[in-house]
Amino acid sequence: MVDRDTTSIYEEFGENRLPPGQRRTERFPVLSKSATPSWNMDTWEFTVTGAVENELSYSWDEFNALPQETQRQDFHCVTGWSRFDNEFTGVTFLSIAERAGVLDDAEHVLFRALDGYTTNLPLDECLRDEVLFALELEGQPLPSEHGGPLRVVTPQLYAYKGAKWVTSVEFLSEPKRGYWETRGYSNTANPWEEERYSTL
Repeated sequence: MVDRDTTSIYEEFGENRLPPGQRRTERFPVLSKSATPSWNMDTWEFTVTGAVENELSYSWDEFNALPQETQRQDFHCVTGWSRFDNEFTGVTFLSIAERAGVLDDAEHVLFRALDGYTTNLPLDECLRDEVLFALELEGQPLPSEHGGPLRVVTPQLYAYKGAKWVTSVEFLSEPKRGYWETRGYSNTANPWEEERYSTL
């Protein structure tokens, strides 16, 4: 059962559900900066640090015990393909932020992953209802090649803004760019504006 259908999000940005320069596919291609990392359920840890009142740490069982919802989302890859109507189940970013108690000077967020990947977002983008720490895809545990055990999904942005294999969130008062952002990719990553690469 879907708790939230976010597929009309495009109406904020343009007339067409499929962003310009994208092609729709039923497949789910696998693209990553490196090989799929291994992980151990007994030692896995998810942490929340930085400009918060309460730094948090969750084991695998503790994270899975948090309230979850299922969202129907579209998924847009910066390489030019989009996959519609994905059903992701997980924990909303907003619920994590509320548990941590974000401080007033926090304006940015940096995500870190098992493979060393990082990506950054303005806090306002993260606090959207659609930003989800996804544990499942189509009712099944998220496949490792697609970022399992846990990845971020950001349907309003190109998918490199949603870290695979995510293990930590740091709230920042100053911006810090992530892996692809320091290599010439757009810091804002709006698919409907085709913000694929940095203009700086």
